[in-house]
Amino acid sequence: MSHDIPRPYLVARDTEGNFRLTVRDVRYNSQGYPIITATLQSELFKTATAAKNHAREHFNAQPGQYATK
Repeated sequence: MSHDIPRPYLVARDTEGNFRLTVRDVRYNSQGYPIITATLQSELFKTATAAKNHAREHFNAQPGQYATK
């Protein structure tokens, strides 16, 4: 099992060409392994920048907290 913790915000393109934002929450079990819960947001964005701006405004995201894969 990998101990690499994913970045909390994933910006990805869907099949229709829109960008979607997924918010990931990381918590740890009693043995110290990460448990990751990913929540796909319902909003659609035309650009990745718009998705990042939404994350900044609504989730207080900071630069460097975004993943694209």
